Amino acid sequence: MSTSKPAFQPFDLAREADYQQWRSAKLTGYTTETAEPVVPVSNLAALDGQEHQAILARCRKTNLAIYEVRGGGDTGKQAIRAFGRQFGLETLDMNLRADEDSITSLRVVEAGAGTHYIPYTDRPLNWHTDGYYNRLDEQVRGIVMHCAAAASSGGENRFLDPEIAYLLLRDENPDYIAALMQPDAMTIPPNIEAGVELRPAQAGPVFSVAPDTGALHMRYTARTRSIEWKDDRNTREAVGFLVELLASDSIYIIRHRLRAGQGVICNNVLHRREAFSNDASRGQERLLYRARYHERIRGTEMTNRNTVEV
Repeated sequence: MSTSKPAFQPFDLAREADYQQWRSAKLTGYTTETAEPVVPVSNLAALDGQEHQAILARCRKTNLAIYEVRGGGDTGKQAIRAFGRQFGLETLDMNLRADEDSITSLRVVEAGAGTHYIPYTDRPLNWHTDGYYNRLDEQVRGIVMHCAAAASSGGENRFLDPEIAYLLLRDENPDYIAALMQPDAMTIPPNIEAGVELRPAQAGPVFSVAPDTGALHMRYTARTRSIEWKDDRNTREAVGFLVELLASDSIYIIRHRLRAGQGVICNNVLHRREAFSNDASRGQERLLYRARYHERIRGTEMTNRNTVEV
């Protein structure tokens, strides 16, 4: 693969003309409805051309697509794996709580049954990107989340395109972007359980750009106990701006409650989940399969995107 930089670099603060061209195209026709209506698919493991194009078009615009398997097609882990491969998602990220096949089954587990992590509870899960604590050479860039079973109530997801977050921050103050691109903008403390360090501290930027594809990547968590922000004014103000944006009723925040058979494929967009309730007596217990990948969705690289169609 060529390591030369793309000619078009809208995320370079020194390339204002590129940014303005990209910004205009990005915002043209951009609404929360861009990611919806839900794309219906009949066979998750083998999309037809129209289904594939509909999903890719949404991902090229918003870095996110919501799909729904209709007609009783297979939605097991093998089908999810095959689905990801159709978009260039191949290298699964292995995390501590993943299943043996590296696809995680997200369900409520009993206290003391092996985890205290919020994704395995029915409590609200705050804004974040997945794998923000990973090493910089093992970032999570693509995700498939498939709902195998919905909760009895609650559990709505919210999503925000990182490119929109970047755009709004840069429009507010370009110095915010410079601050969040610092290599030590955010540090994730080490993960220590029972006195054993499972993962060392990890410092890195919030925003980074892949040198070969020009694609923007974001690392973020709204949690306060699992992050240390660089102590300078622009970083503090930029983080404050992000907090306010994510707490707002912005037209760019997509809200959707996944039903059984529905799922999300995305370039690791910002997301959160509301609290939910299960009803075991009625067989309504939320189960999501989550596949994290080190690749982003093929065809959404900046080098492969016509700027007038962003």
